[in-house]
Order: sequence, then C-alpha cells, then structure tokens
Amino acid sequence: MSSVAFKSILGFVQLLVFLGVVLFAPAWTIDYWQAWVYLSVFAGASALITAYLWKHDPNLLKRRLNAGPAAEKEKSQKRIQILAFIAFLGEMILPSIDHRFAWSHISFLITIAGDLLVVLGFFTVLLVFKENTFTSATIEIDPGQRVVWTGPYAIVRHPMYAGALILLFGTPIALGSWWGILMFLPMVFVLVLRILDEEKFLRLRLPGYTDYCRRVKFRLAPWIW
Repeated sequence: MSSVAFKSILGFVQLLVFLGVVLFAPAWTIDYWQAWVYLSVFAGASALITAYLWKHDPNLLKRRLNAGPAAEKEKSQKRIQILAFIAFLGEMILPSIDHRFAWSHISFLITIAGDLLVVLGFFTVLLVFKENTFTSATIEIDPGQRVVWTGPYAIVRHPMYAGALILLFGTPIALGSWWGILMFLPMVFVLVLRILDEEKFLRLRLPGYTDYCRRVKFRLAPWIW
C-alpha cells in the first residue's frame, strides 16, 4: 500500500472516531439517531470524495492530507486554523449536549433537510476539487499553480468555503439542534478571517489573482459578499 493510501485510510478512520466521540460522549448515550445518520452521511460523502481523488487526482489528495494548524506556514493562518477547530468542535458538542437535555425539538423532515444540506456542501466541494487541482488544505503556492476562472470559480472566489458553510449550517440541524446554530456564527467569522488573509497572500504571490478579483466580485455568496 502506498504512503498516500495508508495516510488516507488512517486519516479517515481517525476522523470517524473523533466525530463519534464528540457526538456521543457529551450526549452520554448512543441512542441518538440524528447523530448516527449524520455520521453515516459525513462518512459516505468523505469516502466518495477520497475515492474520486484517489483515482483522478492523487496529487491533490496528497496535498489535502497535509492539513491543520501545524501544517500552515503562515503564523496568521495557524491562529485562524486553531479558532476554526474550536468552532467546529462547538458545532458537534453543543448539539450533543442539546440532545442530552432535550432543549430543541426538530421534526424528522427538517432534520433530514439538514442532512441534505450537508450532502450539498460536500457536493460543492467535489465540484471545486474537479475544477481546481491546486486546492491545498493550507495556504501556499505550488509550482505551476495558476488562477482558475472556470466552473464555480466564475461565480464566487472561494467556492470551497461556500460549500463548507452550507455543510456547517446543515450540521446542527441534521443533529436535531436549534441551539447548535449559534456555533455557526463564529465559524462564519473564522472563515471570513481566513479568506481575507488568504486573498492578501494570493494577491502578492499568485500572478493574475488581482485581475481575477476584479473580474469576480463576490467572495462567498453572489450579491452578498
């Protein structure tokens, strides 16, 4: 087995174990069907995307494996990644606590709608991966990297983050928690910080990126921002 394949499988298993712990431990029960469905959706979508990259773009898969605060080269991005991790933890833990104490009452159909938003978020990310082989998990410039103007990049400058926000908004709903949506707000704030810092980096180091910003006006959502 290649090192990329081993790291992909190991990372996937570690992610599922981590999600399982943060979803079920605060709830103090495994009788939490919303979390089981969410975990299945998350695992299935992640596995499909990993399999796609494994077959069609192994170099991108390799770049995506190098993620997290420790992998970032820019100090500002290290701090942003730490904040993002904390906010993501909150999006898992608060709904789990909510389930334990039954603060929220969300219908079955709305819960499933949340799962569909998660699927839509993953699908958006897949479209980004298909369009741009340089979508590293860290802020960096790879040899031969160019500005991508096509596909979802013709609509907004950061379609992967847009997909992530769809996924993150759907997460607390899929987990049956209205209160969990509160943790979506700091995640939006952290993503805005990351985007502004990333654009500053790319304007300085990626030829043509400033012209791209003039051509595509919106960062995350058309006619909003």
